Amino acid sequence: MLAEGGWPAVTTRAVAERADANVGLIHYHFGGLPGLHAAIARRAGDEVIGPVVEALLAAPDAKDALATLRRLLPATTGDDRVLRLAVELMAGAGRDPALGQALRDGLREARGRLAGRLGELYPRWPPARCTGAATVITALVDGLMLHYLLDGELPAEQALATLGELIGFGDTASILAPPNGG
Repeated sequence: MLAEGGWPAVTTRAVAERADANVGLIHYHFGGLPGLHAAIARRAGDEVIGPVVEALLAAPDAKDALATLRRLLPATTGDDRVLRLAVELMAGAGRDPALGQALRDGLREARGRLAGRLGELYPRWPPARCTGAATVITALVDGLMLHYLLDGELPAEQALATLGELIGFGDTASILAPPNGG
């Protein structure tokens, strides 16, 4: 419902009709409309960021994680439903503190899981570095998704290839060389 009509479409009555349930039951179970919205925000957040986080966590090393991003980003940004959910989550979080908290909690959990995985991959990294890297990765994915929503011709593949080069997984000499060979 959220992807179909945004937050205005998500009412206890509409959810009850869709679920073929009593409105009072929906209201009671979620503690009213704010609780229903928070539960939907959590579920939608899991749907938007969950697959990407799970795939990154399954990558055996950083190079494979970057390849995973390069593979997943076009699929994620090509899914109109996921993009609409992402936009509605951000818009709702800006208007409603409870929705903002639900989204923050989900992002913090994702960053924490990524930081934990980075700690496993790089045991010499201090926790602050793992946390910082997880924050950059999460922001990168969110940013590329939002930019793609605004510009369907976004060169995301080129951006991720350049990222790989900058972090040492490609030809960094071509990136760091002055323009025109000079």
